[in-house]
Amino acid sequence: MPNGWTCSASDQDFGTAKRPRSVSGLIPLLSLFSARFLPQPMRPMARAPHLRLSIQAASGRRAGAQDLVHAVLAEQAAGRLPPGARMPPVRALEHQLGISKNTVQSAYDELCSRGVLEARSRAGVFVRQPDDYAPPQERDLRAPSPHLMSLAVDGQARLQSGETYLSAVFVDPELLPHKQLSDCIRSVLSLPGLPTFYDAQGYPPLRELIAARLCARGIRTSADEVLVTTGSQQALDVVSRALAPRCIAFENPIYRYARLLFEAHNLRLVPLDLDPFEPIDFDAWERDLSVNRPGLMYAITSFQNPTGHSYSTHELERLLDLARRLDFALLEDDWGSDMLSENDYRPSLRALGGENVLYVNSFTKKLLPSLRLGYVLCSHTAMPALLATKRLATLGNAALMEAALAEFLDRGYYDTHLGRIQRALDERYHACLDALEELMPEGVRWTTPGGGPILWLSVPESVNLQLLATRMAEQHIRIELMPQAFVGRPHLHGFPIGYAFYPPEHLRKALECLSKELRRA
Repeated sequence: MPNGWTCSASDQDFGTAKRPRSVSGLIPLLSLFSARFLPQPMRPMARAPHLRLSIQAASGRRAGAQDLVHAVLAEQAAGRLPPGARMPPVRALEHQLGISKNTVQSAYDELCSRGVLEARSRAGVFVRQPDDYAPPQERDLRAPSPHLMSLAVDGQARLQSGETYLSAVFVDPELLPHKQLSDCIRSVLSLPGLPTFYDAQGYPPLRELIAARLCARGIRTSADEVLVTTGSQQALDVVSRALAPRCIAFENPIYRYARLLFEAHNLRLVPLDLDPFEPIDFDAWERDLSVNRPGLMYAITSFQNPTGHSYSTHELERLLDLARRLDFALLEDDWGSDMLSENDYRPSLRALGGENVLYVNSFTKKLLPSLRLGYVLCSHTAMPALLATKRLATLGNAALMEAALAEFLDRGYYDTHLGRIQRALDERYHACLDALEELMPEGVRWTTPGGGPILWLSVPESVNLQLLATRMAEQHIRIELMPQAFVGRPHLHGFPIGYAFYPPEHLRKALECLSKELRRA
């Protein structure tokens, strides 16, 4: 028995060891005195982890000291007790097994008596090393690296101090409603009825408000057809996972993270060339669609990213006619519709084509990029499959942010904010057009989307885009070349210009530098 321990009778198999009361009562006082008044040594390194033991009692009863002894002896017989390894602390086994620490200590005392374990002062209990023990060579237990797919997804590069991002698709943070959003978040946090659990389909009051807004735009729907997502990207992910015919068509060029997502889901891609300076060649689209027979077409119908193109009503009707005749479904991304001034909404595919058109929209760009809230609108028939794929990916979203957005919509803040942001975007859009008209050399063209945050700038084929980007970067101006937005060789030679991110005077200075470099090129 180690010095300083006494043994008393108990109902356990072995005697129970206890510290003398007089000593144990002084330990906390000595520790407090030492911590306050004595010089403290350097902080020791973390202790080595202890062994894990699996201890089962016979006949389902609570484990006792005998069960613990037998478990350790079995581990020793199987060669699974490395000499020098630290055993679980008494309190750890007390908690694990639901027994008293005296019972655990009794088992350890018995194993020390048998020469299996040894107690080290203030260090713990360890597996005893035999006198003739030779330490084994250290085993390499490092796990192999996972074999992952190689996905060429470039992250959003951070702006350096003093750098201008001329191709930004975002809205100026100064125009965003930070205070009103903060007020709504605080209001939701103070509510006694804050949701305890998430709703996988989305916070019900938010879905009701989204459905009401869509109905006001001529899209007949209800809250049961709304699936709230983490931005539009998760909406695309949910649809991609659930799509049974593993083939998807889309405009070329397309929103690059959509294309990369479709590839990651091993969908067969059917690119349909889009030239924003020409009418859509529906005859060519029909030939490609007839040959490839996709299950779904993804179309950005308002302020297409990256070209800024918006479908006319005639083009929407032609697309619906193709879908009916060739039997493919439609996924409409209407992310930019709220950025058109005067609340003059264009008709949507969903409004024209009915409930079978999947409809995606997002609050991210208009409210706060970090908010990451969007939704997909579908039919009652499609909802179970989309809801199941969302559950597989995330189970559900953060109800707090969904509730805060519902509060923001319910107070009328969103409509007030949209009116303000639309006026600001109109001003910046026309200032951008005026600057381009004045500054750009001959041969440079640009789209006129009439809204949204971006337009497409087309430059002559003789211009080396990579060299142009390098020279602009030397002047702390970044333009975004978008090879990942195209499938195959790009048929457009240019890049997007974002006019919503900077005030007109700031944007003009950047365009002046671009004009000089284009003339030089």
